[in-house]
Amino acid sequence: MEWDIRNDQPIYTQLIQQVTLAILSGTFPCGGRLPPVREMAAEAGVNPNTMQRALAELERTGLVYTQRTAGRFVTEDAAVVDSAKQELAHQQVGAFLRRMERMGYDREQAAQLVRSWKEEA
Repeated sequence: MEWDIRNDQPIYTQLIQQVTLAILSGTFPCGGRLPPVREMAAEAGVNPNTMQRALAELERTGLVYTQRTAGRFVTEDAAVVDSAKQELAHQQVGAFLRRMERMGYDREQAAQLVRSWKEEA
C-alpha cells in the first residue's frame, strides 16, 4: 500500500482515512488479514503507537476486528463496508459542494459542471 502522510491534519486521522479507503477499494479485502501494526507503521513511516490508535478506531467503527493471537482482519460484513463507502462518498460530495459554493457556484451549477465533465471524459 502506498501511504500519503501530509502535515495538514493529525497523522492518525490520515491513517484512518487511508486504511478505510484501502478497505473500500479492495486493497485490503473483506475477511482479509491486515499486516501487523509494526509493519504497517514502518511502511507508512509513522510511530507504531499512532498506527495502533488508527486501527483501534477502525475496530470501533466495525471495519476491522481482532482475533486473539491471529491478528487484525477486515470485516466480512458487506453491510458495514457498504455503509462506510456511502458515508465516505457523502463526505466527499459535501466537501466538493462546499468548495464550489466558496467559488460562487450553487448546487445546480456544480451538478451541471459534473455532468459536463463526465461528457468530456
